[in-house]
Amino acid sequence: MNIVIFGPPGSGKGTQAQYIVEKYNIPQISTGDMLRSAVKTSSPIGVIAKSIMDAGGLVSDDIVLQLVKERVSQPDCVDGFILDGFPRTISQADSLIQLLNSVEKKIDFVISLEVDDRELIARLSGRRTCPSCGKGFHLFYNKPEQEGICNNCGTQLVQRDDDSEATVINRLKVYELQTSSLKSYFSDLGILHNISGSASIDQIQSQISDLLEKGGIGDHS
Repeated sequence: MNIVIFGPPGSGKGTQAQYIVEKYNIPQISTGDMLRSAVKTSSPIGVIAKSIMDAGGLVSDDIVLQLVKERVSQPDCVDGFILDGFPRTISQADSLIQLLNSVEKKIDFVISLEVDDRELIARLSGRRTCPSCGKGFHLFYNKPEQEGICNNCGTQLVQRDDDSEATVINRLKVYELQTSSLKSYFSDLGILHNISGSASIDQIQSQISDLLEKGGIGDHS
């Protein structure tokens, strides 16, 4: 099965993607990881990409799609894969579908984890981190034993800039702008499935399993 997964910051997308990888023994494909690997190994595409990035440019969709085509053609993708962070635009989605058709593959499921913005803001802005040992805490879900102090080393906890409420709100706006048209696109193709990300981890995993194994459990949009 070939899967595309969406999820706003704080939705638990990473946790659920890893669950799918482990349960169904299919690789998670990140275009960012592929690009870094291609550059590091100085593959032909990597050399081209590095020259573009060194000049301050953005790597084109064509290069990213070449990387995706190479990756999904590898033996470990024979039973499927999960795409994370791609596609990001309608144009990329169109090109991805054409690419997969060229290697006799298709997208079977597009999973969108849906969580209310207020809950996402609480999840992300409530995070606190120890600047000394790196241990993470949360104001609501994983409180330190002493308020504002790391359990491990006694250092004052801090809020990362990325987790400030204003930054979180902006990140959510960017995500919605980026994905709203894509959701409509995949919905029109009949392969978009909305799954609530507000339930427990186990409940979400159960919904995902039902969807992937029975083909349609959940909010099919």
